[in-house]
Amino acid sequence: MREIQKNEMMHRPIVDERVLQFMRTGQKPLTGYMREIQKEAQEEEIPVIPEETVVFLRFLFSQIQIREVLEIGAAIGFSSALMDQLMHQEGHVTTIDRFDYMIKKAKKNYEKYQLTDRITLLEGQAVDILPTLPSAHYDFLFMDSAKAKYIEFLPQCLRLVKTGGCIMIDDIFQGGTVFDPEETIRRGTRKIHRRLKELLEVVNEVEGLTSCVLPLGDGVMLITKEKDQVILPELRD
Repeated sequence: MREIQKNEMMHRPIVDERVLQFMRTGQKPLTGYMREIQKEAQEEEIPVIPEETVVFLRFLFSQIQIREVLEIGAAIGFSSALMDQLMHQEGHVTTIDRFDYMIKKAKKNYEKYQLTDRITLLEGQAVDILPTLPSAHYDFLFMDSAKAKYIEFLPQCLRLVKTGGCIMIDDIFQGGTVFDPEETIRRGTRKIHRRLKELLEVVNEVEGLTSCVLPLGDGVMLITKEKDQVILPELRD
């Protein structure tokens, strides 16, 4: 069983505490089964997207036509259930997770709230699953998994998303420490630090991508694929 730990990043926000308080308590709250899944995650201290990211997704999905979603990192099914609720009636969410504990939790929630026809859960390592999925098939791709893997997954994600489609990457700032010198970073997290910094640099420099970052939770990056073929540099050592 995967050991459940507190989401450290959720407790060191990168915005003013008063602003954070408003974003998390002063906007329209979740209701119904989404509130039940959110409450389950909070009670068991399972990291899911925070309230301000929920509100942002609500707005984003109301502005763009989304029918096919791919998610990397299902956890207990909270964000996939949310995106299913927000998207087109004929839409579908495909999500990936490798942890047995999370898979069981997500399956239970999908079955409990009758979402199994609209959400497909693929079990296993994303690095193995992503190459098997159809090219240019997804309108929206949400990455919320191992932070050091984001830059490694990016080439496949760009292949999978349609031209004009959007990739959203969660938790990119490491509590703001991603901007600190590497020698000040705890040794156990230096690889994450290097990979996230490389992600920020690559996305900003590569032709054919439009991106922005938002101070939601521990940082969100949005990427639009503007060209059919986007050439990324080789991953650094």
